[in-house]
Amino acid sequence: MSNAEQRTDALILDCNIDALTWDEAVDRLTVWAAKRESRYVCICNVHSIVTARRRMEFRQVVNQADMATCDGMPLAWYLRRNGYPRQQRINGPDLMWKCCERAQADGIPIFLYGATDETLLKLTRRLRQVFPRLRLAGVYSPPFRELTVDEEEGVISLINDSGAGFVFISLGCPKQELWMARQRGKLPAVMVGVGAAFDYHAGVVKRAPGWMQNRGLEWLYRLMSEPRRLWRRYLTTNSLFVYYLFRQRMRAGKPGERSY
Repeated sequence: MSNAEQRTDALILDCNIDALTWDEAVDRLTVWAAKRESRYVCICNVHSIVTARRRMEFRQVVNQADMATCDGMPLAWYLRRNGYPRQQRINGPDLMWKCCERAQADGIPIFLYGATDETLLKLTRRLRQVFPRLRLAGVYSPPFRELTVDEEEGVISLINDSGAGFVFISLGCPKQELWMARQRGKLPAVMVGVGAAFDYHAGVVKRAPGWMQNRGLEWLYRLMSEPRRLWRRYLTTNSLFVYYLFRQRMRAGKPGERSY
């Protein structure tokens, strides 16, 4: 295994998270994309970890990913206090943008899967403005329902025929991660689940200012922007995350007990 593919896994509530820097993450993904290897990447925040803790199927998807990055400052802080003092936050929107920059430089085509037709239109315009030499192989906006077998096979053929090395997926957690896991081995590309990145980069949703992101307050900004939709999610997941970590700490050292 080359240096570009060596993994350093850290464990957060039984989820394997890659401890790596921005450069290491982008370099590794670019190598895979240039070779058109079938890989998938999970961008993990508190919501992802809590969902994985509560759903075995999703936990397996995260743990079997080719890369699972540390999104969300609470996760970065946890890793910094547990053996990885320089851990950075590797989030979906910024990872997508850095990969697009490398894809333009290396001539790697990209494909966009997810969001609405309107968002994709705005996003492609933005990409062409910022990365004029980026090869945009195709886009697809899936319906707001489960695809039929024939529809999913058609999408896979569409992406395969496009020649894309990167496929960015914006379906939300856990839908995008489950979709990527199903397609590994079918799509010769690096699939990256980027969450709300399409909306942010298209200008449809405003992102939290940098100072809030750096202080772990991006969730608060999103909550203030969409309180009715997000209050229950953040109240539940944030509280459960703290509770699970507390239980894990209390049980540490007791033989025969796992964190869950």
